Amino acid sequence: MADTASLRARGTAFWAEAAAGWIRHADRQDETGRPLGAAAMDRLAALPAERILDVGCGCGGTTAEIAAAVGETGAAIGVDIDEAMVTAARRRFPTDGHPGIQFHVADVETLDAVPGAPFDAAFSRMTLMLLADPVAGCRTIRRSLRPGGRLAATVFRDSGVNPWLSAAMLGAAPHLGPLPPLPVGDEPGPFAFADPERLARILTTAGFTAVTITQCDVVLETPDDADAVAEWLIEVGPAGAAYRTAPPAGQASARAGAARLLGRFRKPGVGYRLPTGLWLVTANAAGTPTHHEPREDKIQ
Repeated sequence: MADTASLRARGTAFWAEAAAGWIRHADRQDETGRPLGAAAMDRLAALPAERILDVGCGCGGTTAEIAAAVGETGAAIGVDIDEAMVTAARRRFPTDGHPGIQFHVADVETLDAVPGAPFDAAFSRMTLMLLADPVAGCRTIRRSLRPGGRLAATVFRDSGVNPWLSAAMLGAAPHLGPLPPLPVGDEPGPFAFADPERLARILTTAGFTAVTITQCDVVLETPDDADAVAEWLIEVGPAGAAYRTAPPAGQASARAGAARLLGRFRKPGVGYRLPTGLWLVTANAAGTPTHHEPREDKIQ
């Protein structure tokens, strides 16, 4: 397994290349992908006037949903490691139409606390599993909460209960150029927290209390458009960068290959139904530590 610095550099490079696909499909990610975070959003139960941190905000859809809940007297602060996606979030959800919303480029693994702290709560949809140093990242989140502040998050479980994730990549890969290295073992990636005990240890070590990890099963529903669904899943996955640089014939073959493997999730005339297994995570911040590890603050 690579060291933390190498994993962090690999992750930063990956998201710099992947951002274009996420930006292009931002509306679909907000709509079709909403079930990925819905249980955590419900458990978050954001209240008017609260200040809430959204970790891994991507193109801003979840932050905007939080902003609507906390209202003009509250604040919804979205942070993400990728500058292009944060720029897209600011464009999609400007402050004049979404009072209290802010977006920052930030690496939560290297911050002592997110500027604007303390927050009443933190939310994260499918991001904690992607941290190169999840203890460091979760410590930052906890330090950014007021004492007693709450965390609500979702992550994927194991690959067996998320079969469509690998189907899109495996179907497309033979028709594209080299792909980035796939995660090994506990390296950051979709299944880094397949073991809930590891996730619980990380949160506890980071200083959270009242940690709960609950199995959650959802279904992502899409229209019956094989080409569009295949392209979406390729572009937001590890094959996205290679797909975007491939010639048109290669792209068409990649979409067809992905569509073939995704066919078992299709209901003709209805659409695709993608079964998804998640962990719903909740925890509380016990308080502020007496010692902060030295960190280099990086935020834009």
